Amino acid sequence: MGSKQIAQETFDDAVQENITEFEMDPEEAVREAVQQFESQGVDLSNIVKAVRPASENGQRQKHQILLTLDSLGRAVAEPDVAELPGQLSALAAQCKEQLAFRYLAGQNGAYPVVFSACQLAAGDRDLLLQAFSTLSALLDGQPDLLDAAGQELLLQSLRERREDAEMTLAGIRCVRHACLKHEQNRQDFVKGGILPLLTGAIIQHGDSADVVRTAASALRVMTFDDDIRVPFGHAHDHAKMIVLENDGLRVLIEAAKAFTDNSGVLSELCATLSRLSVRNEFCQEIVDLGGLNFMVTLLADCMEHPDVVKQVLSAIRAVAGNDDVKDAIVDAGATDLIVLAISQHLANPQICEQGCAALCVLALRKPENCSVIMEGGGALAALQAMKAHPREVAVQKQACMLIRNLVSRSRDFSQPILEMGAENLITEARAAHRDCDDVARAALRDLGCKVELRELWTGQKGSLAQ
Repeated sequence: MGSKQIAQETFDDAVQENITEFEMDPEEAVREAVQQFESQGVDLSNIVKAVRPASENGQRQKHQILLTLDSLGRAVAEPDVAELPGQLSALAAQCKEQLAFRYLAGQNGAYPVVFSACQLAAGDRDLLLQAFSTLSALLDGQPDLLDAAGQELLLQSLRERREDAEMTLAGIRCVRHACLKHEQNRQDFVKGGILPLLTGAIIQHGDSADVVRTAASALRVMTFDDDIRVPFGHAHDHAKMIVLENDGLRVLIEAAKAFTDNSGVLSELCATLSRLSVRNEFCQEIVDLGGLNFMVTLLADCMEHPDVVKQVLSAIRAVAGNDDVKDAIVDAGATDLIVLAISQHLANPQICEQGCAALCVLALRKPENCSVIMEGGGALAALQAMKAHPREVAVQKQACMLIRNLVSRSRDFSQPILEMGAENLITEARAAHRDCDDVARAALRDLGCKVELRELWTGQKGSLAQ
C-alpha cells in the first residue's frame, strides 16, 4: 500500500489526458492512470477509478455518487419528503459498493446532508430507518465525519426508541462504524451513556440475532486500542465499565442461551467475552456463569467453521490467564478439542496460532496440564503447525513458547518432543524470524539442546575503561 495521496481531480485529469492526448478508450485510460500512479507509490484506495461521463456540451459531469448526493441535497433543502426515501436509498447503495465512493461523497459534504435528512425524518420511523442506514454506510471507514450533534442524535434515538428492534439495530450500526479506529468517538459515546444502551439492547431484544450480534460487536469495539493517532486509549477502562457497571459478562452469556444453533451470534459473543477477560476475577466469573461450558460446546459443535473455531480458541486463551480457570478448561476436556482444531485446520495459520497460544497458556506453570496436553498430541500438533507455516512468525512463536512451557517443569517430555523433530524446526524458526530468537533459544535450552548465544556486544575497541 502506497503512502502518497492524490485528489480525485488529479486522477480524473490523468484519465482525461490519456483519452484526449493518447486516444485511449475509457477503460484503457483508467488502467493506464492506475498503473502510472501506483508505480509512483500512490495509494489509490480512496480514488474512484472510473471515467466521468461527458454531458451534451462536452463538459465532464460529476461522478455518479456526487450526482446522487446533489439530488439528495435538493430533496433535503426543499424539503421534499416524498423524494427523500429514494435518494437516501440510492446514496446508501453506492456508499456500500466501495470505500472510494463514500470517501468522495464524504469529501463533498455528504455528512451534513445526511445528518439534515436524519433530522427531517425524526417523526417518520421508516424514513429515519432509511436515513440511519445511509449514515451507517457513509461512516464505514470514515468515523471522522461524525460530529457532536450526530453523536447526540444517535444516543437520543437509542434511548427514546429502545423498544423498536429495527431502530435499535440501525442506531447501533452507526455507533459501531463511528467508533472503529476512532478513540475520541469511543470516549465521547461512553461518556454519553452508550454502554448501558448496548447491554440493554441485548437484554431487551434477546430474541433478535441481528441486534445481539451487532450490540456485542459494538461493545467489543469499545475495548479496542486501534487508533494510531492516540498514544493511550481507554480500552481497559471501558472493558472494566462493561463488566463492573453494566453486568456485561452475565448479559452476554445469558444471551448465548437463546442462540445455541446460531454459530454467527455465538462466535461474536465469544469474541467479545475474550476482550473483557482483562482481570483474574473476570475470567473466573465467565466460568462461574457457564461461559466456559458454552465455549467448549461451541468448539465441539462448530469444528467445521474456521471463523467460529478461531474466535473460541481466542476466548479460551483469554480466560486461561487465570490459573484456576486453566484447570477448569482442562477438566472440561478442551485440550483435546484444541488439538483437534489445529489438526483439522492445519492449513489455517490463524487457527494454528490461536490453538498453540491457548495450549501455551494452559501449560504455563501447570505440570499436570502439560501431561494432558502431551498425551492428547499437543506437542505434535504444534510442530506440524510449524512445518505447515514456516513463514508465519506468529505460528512459529506460539509453537516455540508452547514447547518451552511443556518441558520447562517436565524434563521427561524433552526426549519424546526431540524425537518428533523439534530441534530442527525451532532452529529454522530462530534463523528465519528475528522475533522468534528469544523464545526459540529458550525452547532449545529447556529441551537440553546446545544453544549458541548471539554476542550482542563484546566490549572491544576501548568502549569500556578497564
